[in-house]
Amino acid sequence: MASLKSKGLRTADVARRVGCSVQQVRNLERDGVLPPAARTATGYRTYGEVHLQSALAYRALAAGVGPVEAKKIVRAFHQCPTSQALALLDAAHARLHTERADLRQAKEAAHAISSEPIDDVRASDSMSISELAAALGVRPSTLRHWHAQALVTPDRDRDLVRGTRRYTPAQVRDARIVHQLRKAGYRIAPLQALMPQLRRTRRSEDLDAALAARDISITTRSRALLDGATALSAVLCLRGQTD
Repeated sequence: MASLKSKGLRTADVARRVGCSVQQVRNLERDGVLPPAARTATGYRTYGEVHLQSALAYRALAAGVGPVEAKKIVRAFHQCPTSQALALLDAAHARLHTERADLRQAKEAAHAISSEPIDDVRASDSMSISELAAALGVRPSTLRHWHAQALVTPDRDRDLVRGTRRYTPAQVRDARIVHQLRKAGYRIAPLQALMPQLRRTRRSEDLDAALAARDISITTRSRALLDGATALSAVLCLRGQTD
């Protein structure tokens, strides 16, 4: 078997070691994620370690930032000055750092909000959509979207012909929780499963579990970036770039 230092790796060898298909290796070369392969006298591709490390970097980064961004980053390590390529990788780490900070704030805020007592509720305590939007710092259209997705369902004012939305204190609390979780990066679909459960039980354990799942996701993506950076460092060394 060819060693990792050899220059005689076949397409199938790279595919097996990276854990992808032969066609994907060819596609990565076509897209500039792998540098052009050498060819044998009979036209077969031959790859070296730089190709293998580039493919490993792409696979790891794809798990961390998605395939489109991963291709952009690895391609930059072949086509751009090193400082420019590293800036793309730095930006990916910075985005994850922001997500971690947002998640930490969401944990603190959501727990505080969910534990607030709601006693002696009166009709006058409800808020209009414009009032709640202003309080949260979002557009009224955002609250309408949350309503359409069954995340926060307001009451309707029966005294008005058009049925103006009115948010009770409990619904305001739901909106505040949704707002914090959305800021922390939660998508609509997971919230559609979580919010009804929170409304039924008001258990902090449910919220803890949802936030913990988000934390695990960020950690997994952060580890993927680390693995990708290790492979990209090898790419730089193999290319002998110091700019």
